[in-house]
Amino acid sequence: MSWELVLDGIDFGEGPRWHDNRFWFSDFFQHSISSVGADGIRNVEHADVGRPSGLGWLPDGRLLFVEMISRRVMRVDAGGAIVEHADISGVATGHCNDIVVDATGNAYVGNFGFDMEGGDEFATASLALVRPDGSVEVAATDLMFPNGSVIIDDGATLIVGESFGGKYLAFDIAADATLSNRRTWAEVDGMAPDGCSVDAEGGIWFSDALGKQVVRVIEGGEVTHQLPTGDNTFACMLGGEDGTTLFALTCEDSHPSKAAGTGTGKLWTTTVDVPRNATDLP
Repeated sequence: MSWELVLDGIDFGEGPRWHDNRFWFSDFFQHSISSVGADGIRNVEHADVGRPSGLGWLPDGRLLFVEMISRRVMRVDAGGAIVEHADISGVATGHCNDIVVDATGNAYVGNFGFDMEGGDEFATASLALVRPDGSVEVAATDLMFPNGSVIIDDGATLIVGESFGGKYLAFDIAADATLSNRRTWAEVDGMAPDGCSVDAEGGIWFSDALGKQVVRVIEGGEVTHQLPTGDNTFACMLGGEDGTTLFALTCEDSHPSKAAGTGTGKLWTTTVDVPRNATDLP
């Protein structure tokens, strides 16, 4: 398995999604949300949107994205107007980051938990639940930097990566979208799971924010694949026409003082054997 360069000129790519036969991603420091088609051409879908991170879509097709600094979830309405969907500053104690949206429009949003970029001491974070009407509540507490997440089992299970915990946690999702039965789904000691994607066999591909690699792990913690990326990687996503294209976003560094304005970020692809799980999210 080898990587093929698709796109360069990115500052810091995050929040990748495969949607409407296009690869979507946020660029923290270019303040934009873009999509890329099979031709490899980048289309800036939304510009000047603050510092965007995680992406997701409501059942009616409207885009949700995380605005990290103001700790809000924004919504792109019909006609392209961008409005506040939810203010999660009452739950988030650090920059907000990834989001996963279920089939009915409930969204689970992570945050750093502390001012990592400012050099504050580590603190755990709460996961926010944003309902379709924009109301916000705490879904889970004491998470060690909740990051890339997936929803599996036809909407019955949420899996959340803990970047500072070196593991994936699983929760049962009730009919009212609340979480229970917290448990360890997989331990990935020595790694920092970041943006991720689930395949048709239940394996999770994730970018290891510490190891310059993309990794596949299955429930119980067995690591089946480790693909070196050559540079730091913070998010990956399965997509492509048949679901077997693995996309990876890389860059030299995550800190804004080193990444903003550099254009050193890149988008790569490789081909895997097991396609994405089209019924699970994302």
